[in-house]
Amino acid sequence: MSDYQVTLVNNKMSEFFVKFHGPVETPFAKGVWKIHVELPEQFPYKSPSIGFMNKIFHPNIDELSGSVCLDVINQTWSPMFELINIFEIFLPQLLRYPNPADPLNGEAAALLMRDPKAYAKKVESYVERYATPEDADQAGEGDDDEDEPMGGRGAASARARRAGPGPSGGSGAGGGGGTNGHTNGHNGGEGRSNGMKGTNATKGTNGHHVDEEEEDEDEDEDDKMSDMGELSDGDEFMGEMDD
Repeated sequence: MSDYQVTLVNNKMSEFFVKFHGPVETPFAKGVWKIHVELPEQFPYKSPSIGFMNKIFHPNIDELSGSVCLDVINQTWSPMFELINIFEIFLPQLLRYPNPADPLNGEAAALLMRDPKAYAKKVESYVERYATPEDADQAGEGDDDEDEPMGGRGAASARARRAGPGPSGGSGAGGGGGTNGHTNGHNGGEGRSNGMKGTNATKGTNGHHVDEEEEDEDEDEDDKMSDMGELSDGDEFMGEMDD
């Protein structure tokens, strides 16, 4: 790795950034990206986690999280591979020969299949906007930058933005927690609202039953009075019989 600019994270040999230049004779040729690398304890028997820190437009790289969909890293890694193979072989080959059939960026995949020339132009526009040497230097430095992408799967400890299920990466625990909290709070409000409505409805129903019971009692009393009246008539009738 002596030919690459490597920056350690917290002076740890297991986590660092590598400056990566786009392969020549591709739309990525003038781009410079900061790649976050994190080595697991089982390395080299387990593959490293890698992620792009500044944005790139590619079907197999998540634009927001920087996660990379690459079989040799995700599935077919071998302890015979060296780290330098990632930067001299695997990533350059991925940029040269994207696989739109298995995308992490659906827009890039669709554009590549529909109009390869338009895809190349958009790649170049991303290089100009997000992949200059200055962009690579500043990537990951200001988490509040709206244009700044999130790191890759391995960028969690460096930026607290580990790619989860979400670019294969998600937006980070902070953002997700805020969204869930908002959603849960909203649902909780609805639950309380529904509960109050249910209570009022119950009260209303009970009140209605009370009115019906009072009406029934009134009708029973009227029936009793009517029966008494009939008995009185009967008494008179019996009196007539006596006469």
